[in-house]
Amino acid sequence: MIPYGRQEITQSDIDAVVDVLRSDFLTQGPMVAHFEETVARHVGSTHAVAVNSATSALHIACLALGLGQDDWLWTSPITFVASANCGLYCGAGVDFVDIDPRTYNLCPKALARKLEQAEREGRLPKIVAPVHLCGQPCDMAAIHALGKRYGFRIIEDASHAIGGKYRDEFIGNCRYSDITIFSFHPVKIITTAEGGMATTNDARLAERMSLLRSHGITRDPDLMTHEPDGPWYYQQIDLGFNYRMTELQAALGVSQMKRLDEFVARRHALAFRYDKMLTGLPVVTPWQHPDSYSGLHLYVIRLDPTQTDRRQLHVFESLRNQGIGVNVHYIPVHTQPYYRNLGFEPGDFPQAESYYAEAISMPMFHGMTEAQQDAVVEALRKAVQQ
Repeated sequence: MIPYGRQEITQSDIDAVVDVLRSDFLTQGPMVAHFEETVARHVGSTHAVAVNSATSALHIACLALGLGQDDWLWTSPITFVASANCGLYCGAGVDFVDIDPRTYNLCPKALARKLEQAEREGRLPKIVAPVHLCGQPCDMAAIHALGKRYGFRIIEDASHAIGGKYRDEFIGNCRYSDITIFSFHPVKIITTAEGGMATTNDARLAERMSLLRSHGITRDPDLMTHEPDGPWYYQQIDLGFNYRMTELQAALGVSQMKRLDEFVARRHALAFRYDKMLTGLPVVTPWQHPDSYSGLHLYVIRLDPTQTDRRQLHVFESLRNQGIGVNVHYIPVHTQPYYRNLGFEPGDFPQAESYYAEAISMPMFHGMTEAQQDAVVEALRKAVQQ
């Protein structure tokens, strides 16, 4: 089976992890800080906070921005459920903004319309979390301008997008947001096995997220209520969580970061080749906004119903039966049973639902060979013609 995504682990990655296994620290040592510094330097942010998953990063980012009961978080319905769940974890309400039909990202025009109505109703969001689907950045300048006008904070869910750029600057520099979130799951562009990171240019937000990732405990005398009892002393000054990243994960991340640009460049070469090879088939290939340089975590095609009567399930099953490990990203969050119980209904976000009915994620990973890509395209050709 040719998978839709696969990590690449080299001997240098293994050596980096083994070095940590032989060191004095397996957790809470110097490697996590090294990884944070590496990512911050690469993307151009002032601070970075590493955690055990992007879900954890989203959660503490929301808390750091003060999201709580009676507040609202808005995000895209085409994303993994964590982008919305993080708001519920904080006791806030969650709503969605429909997607742009070309980029599949949160649509700034739809956002503007929804904000106008929300202002009249007195239910403006505290946080908007645009999702850089497949690695292509949202129109962050437009979203940022709306944030200034309506007073909401911005968390970029860039779980797919490390190594990508917006307006020739790396995603994660937080020029148009308060916090950016990355994921290092094995199918993502780089991996730490599991892991995530939040970048920000706000020292107070970085300090708060660092506190929340480790039980709300500090050893900093400046943050304590009184002088330490001794060098062993710590205080819990907030209710935090055990969201720490291990030294082993961080070592793998530092090693992987050395090849980040190479990984993204290879994905672009594969995407360019897909674009050419899929010409003439009844599919819509990914459109890239001229302001963006996608991280290309995913290569998503849409079946064109004006050119084929083959439906998503038929094509998906045919590809799987031919040994092609395609996937679908994502089921619209508002159609999930948990969110249906919150009052959402099919038809609420028609662009997202239309996308879902036609989308298939094709295999895309750094180690993919041209022979494998040829096999994928030939299998798709058969699937849409059967």
